[in-house]
Amino acid sequence: MTHAPEEAAKRLRQCVDADGWLTDAEAMAPYLRESRGLFRGEALAVVRPATTAEVAEVVRTCAETGIGIVPQGGNTGHCGGANPGGNSEIVLCLNRLNRIREVDAANFTLTAEAGCILADVQAAAADQDRLFPLSYAAEDRCLIGGNLSTNAGGMNVLKYGNARDLCLGLEVVLADGRVWRGLNKLRKDNSGLDLKDVFIGAEGTLGIITAATLKLYPRPRSTATAVVGLADPAAAVALLARLRADTADALTACELMARRAVAFALRHDRTCAEPLPHEHPWYLLVDLSSSRPGDDLTALLAETLTNAPDGSAYTVAADAQRAAALWRIRKAIPGAQQHEGGSIKHDVSVPISSIPRFLACATTAVEAAMPGIRPCPFGHLGDGNIHFNLSQPPGMDTEAFVAQWDRLNDIVHDIVHEMGGSFAAEHGVGKLKPRAVRAYKSAEEIDLMQRLKAAWDPRGVLNPGKLYP
Repeated sequence: MTHAPEEAAKRLRQCVDADGWLTDAEAMAPYLRESRGLFRGEALAVVRPATTAEVAEVVRTCAETGIGIVPQGGNTGHCGGANPGGNSEIVLCLNRLNRIREVDAANFTLTAEAGCILADVQAAAADQDRLFPLSYAAEDRCLIGGNLSTNAGGMNVLKYGNARDLCLGLEVVLADGRVWRGLNKLRKDNSGLDLKDVFIGAEGTLGIITAATLKLYPRPRSTATAVVGLADPAAAVALLARLRADTADALTACELMARRAVAFALRHDRTCAEPLPHEHPWYLLVDLSSSRPGDDLTALLAETLTNAPDGSAYTVAADAQRAAALWRIRKAIPGAQQHEGGSIKHDVSVPISSIPRFLACATTAVEAAMPGIRPCPFGHLGDGNIHFNLSQPPGMDTEAFVAQWDRLNDIVHDIVHEMGGSFAAEHGVGKLKPRAVRAYKSAEEIDLMQRLKAAWDPRGVLNPGKLYP
């Protein structure tokens, strides 16, 4: 039954304490703006429960009153998945559920509430001489619940996998306010359906993750970092295969960067410096890691790179400070691109073997569609995820360029689809890409997704308008 927003607000206000209820426009503003500025929403209130029981009470009340719930973590997403649609919805921010409930070093697991900052989860593992390997640029602001709800990827997917691969169990508030306590610490449990995988990557549309049991690993004792200058992406793909084989699969990260992407970082971030004595069309940034302190990975990496493709050049970082300087270039690229005017983003993945063909075809296609456009590709070569970003032609009006978002997306996504790839590799769907779901998912996939949504959230209160076409 749908109630008037004012009546629903009175009931919801009773579910949380004073710190958990925001209706002042200035206080609400940070929760209503998507991180890249693509979406700016409105909401009845921002509700910040402090416990799972309070989350359950809020959800139960919303289900009874017909108020939509937009779950939000650190609000660092890029697709509007945590952005509300109006005063018939609330933002349910989980940043007060921020306790590390347990670190079981012997079991190599950690249980954290959904509002824990990713960097704090990493630190809690490190305090017990363990590693939680999920890592990407927003780790000092993003929350673990959001990481799981979008199946976040990042720098270390090549070795450790996505967020899904790092999760053993979940605690979830269901659409009717019941709580599923599935904080499993087991690596083997074939007693039925593995329900956690339904909620991971569902962007809060099937249930609200309130806690998770996560896998830990031995901390790296030896590391090595290098940057390689290459002639083309085909050489990078060949080198990736060689690095995996010749280093006994010690490769942790493998990042591809076009010269334009590196040039943007150098131009707009004064802490970045040229990685090699001469410019190259493409660069590969690689990390090796081992939990054995005696492994000389620096020598191993240098030995492997002596057999790199003809015309390449490389430098192996002599120490941690030099390694950090090389990574600073990669991490500076997204921010640097903002200074080049309008940017149209593509978070795509294709089979690693198809990356050279994708980059060639997509570059040719967008340059034909808009003369002067500046492709700025970079990303995670090791898992096939390329951020094929497009910067506006110099001098073009930014609004006019961004207005071509759908047209240029379609061009790139058509090529990705033809190659058996995905239009949403690690950032999710949110408000931005339901149209692409309709265009590229099969009728059977869409039907199954919609049936699951109807069965698990029959009132449609969980994150309305997101993910599903």
